Amino acid sequence: MAFWQETLDTLGAVLWLVPLYMAAAAALYSFVPAERTHVRTAVSVFGLSVVGSLIGMAMAKHGVKTGFAFEAVDGAALFLRWVAITNLAAVLMFGVVLRAVRMEPPQIAQDLLLALAYIGIGIMILTQTGVDVRGIVATSAVITAVIGFSLQDSLGNIMGGLALQMERTIRAGDWIRVDDIEGKVKTIRWRQTSVETRNWDTVVIPNSVLMKTKVTLLGRRGGSPQQRRQWVYFRVGLDHSPTKVIHAVEAALHGDGNRAIAPEPKAHCLLTDFKDGEAIYAVRYWLTDLSKGDPTDSHVRTRVYSALRRAGIPLAIPTRAITMTEEDESGRERRHREELERRTEALGKQEFFQTLTDEEQRALAPRLMTAHFMKGEPMTRQGEQAHWLYIIAEGEAEVDVAVNGKSQRVATLQAGNLFGEMGLMTGEPRTATVTAATEVVCYRLAKEAFEDVLRSRPEIAEQISAFLARRRVELDAVRDQLGLDARGERIKTLQGTLLRGIKEFFVLR
Repeated sequence: MAFWQETLDTLGAVLWLVPLYMAAAAALYSFVPAERTHVRTAVSVFGLSVVGSLIGMAMAKHGVKTGFAFEAVDGAALFLRWVAITNLAAVLMFGVVLRAVRMEPPQIAQDLLLALAYIGIGIMILTQTGVDVRGIVATSAVITAVIGFSLQDSLGNIMGGLALQMERTIRAGDWIRVDDIEGKVKTIRWRQTSVETRNWDTVVIPNSVLMKTKVTLLGRRGGSPQQRRQWVYFRVGLDHSPTKVIHAVEAALHGDGNRAIAPEPKAHCLLTDFKDGEAIYAVRYWLTDLSKGDPTDSHVRTRVYSALRRAGIPLAIPTRAITMTEEDESGRERRHREELERRTEALGKQEFFQTLTDEEQRALAPRLMTAHFMKGEPMTRQGEQAHWLYIIAEGEAEVDVAVNGKSQRVATLQAGNLFGEMGLMTGEPRTATVTAATEVVCYRLAKEAFEDVLRSRPEIAEQISAFLARRRVELDAVRDQLGLDARGERIKTLQGTLLRGIKEFFVLR
C-alpha cells in the first residue's frame, strides 16, 4: 500500500493529465484521419514521458533523488511530456482550426514552428534546473559559426524549401520541368523536393537548385484550370485540299469524349508548313491529365488516321522512302472485282435495297465509300445531320439514345446491320448516337451516290417510303399496343408523309 501511495505522490502531476490527454488524442484520431500518423507519434512520446517519470520514481524510491542521473531522467521526462502536449496542440491548431478556415500554413512552416517550440521548451527546462543558458550561447558562438559555415549548403536548401512553401510558387501535385527533368511534385521537404516522372522514377532535387535555376510550371495559368497544350503532327500530300483535311480531322475530334482532352478550348487542326513536297499539319488540344500525355497523343493519332481514311486522304509517305512494287494488271483487276462483289453482296442482303434490280445494285456498288472507325469513336451523333447511311461490314457498334439529358443503350449493331437510312432519304437529324464498340469497317452510301438511281427510276422512292413506314410502325406498335387495323392505317399515313419528304429532299417530280 505504501508503494502505491508513494507512486501517486510522485506521479500526481502526471496521472490527472493521462486520461485528459488520451481522450483528446482519441478524438483527434477519430475525427481527423489525415493526422493519425502525427497523433500516434504524439501518444508514443507521451508514453515515453510516463515511462521516464516511472523510472524517476524508482530512482527516488532507492534514495537517488539528486545527482546528474536523476536530473537527466526527470528533465527528459518533463521535456518529452511537453513535446507530446505541443504535438497534439499542433494537430488541433493546424489540422483542425486553421484547416477549417483555409489558413493552414505549409508543412515546412509547421515543422519550423514545432522546432522553435521544442527549443523553447528545452530552454525553459534548463533554466528551471539552474543551467546558465546565456553562458552556453555566448561560449558556443565560435562553434556555431564554424558549424554554420560547414553546413551552408544544407542551410541553403532549408531556406530554399522554406521560401518555396511560404510563397507557394511550387506545390505538391504541380507538374514542373527543370532542365531535362519533367514530372509531378510529390513532396517538398526541408532539404529537397521529390519529383515523380512519367517513367516511374523519383528525382530528388535540392531546394537550392530550384531557387537558382529556371523552373517551368506545366499547365498552370492564373485563374484557369490545369491543362497544357499538346501538338500532334502529321503529313498529307499536296494533292489534297487543306480545307478538306482540316474539316475531316476536326469533325472527328470535336465531341470525342476523352476526359483527358479539355472541352474548351476545342481541339483544332491547322496547316503548319510545306516541306519536301508535303503539307505538314498539327492537331492542337489541351491536356487535362498531365500524367497521360503519351496515351492521349496516341488516341488523337488514331482519330486522325481513321478520319483521313474515311475521307479518302492517305497519310504522306516520306519522299526519301521509295517503295518498289511489281504488280500485273490482272492482279489489280481481280482484287477490284472481288471488292465489288463484296459490296454488291452487302447491298443485296439489305431489305432496304430489295427494291433495286441486280443491275442497279451493281451500278451502286462502286459508289460505296469504305469508312473505318476506331474503338470508342462516334460514328453518328444524335441531333446531327448526315445525308448518308452505313452498312457495317466488320465489327460491332452500340446505339445510345439521350432522353431528358440521360443516355440509354438501346441496341448493339453487328456486321450486316444498316443504320442512317432516314438521314439518307429525308435529311432528318440523327435520332441516336452510334459508337464503335470495336474497330469497325463500314460501307457508306451518300445522298449524291443514291440520287442518280432515284432520278433514273422515281418509283423506287414510293417502295422505299413503304419500307421505312412499315419499319417505324413495327417499332411503335409494341410501345403503343396497336392492332392490325390501326397499324395498317398508321403505315399508310406515314408512308405518304415520308414519300413527300423524300421527293422534296431529292427534288423528284
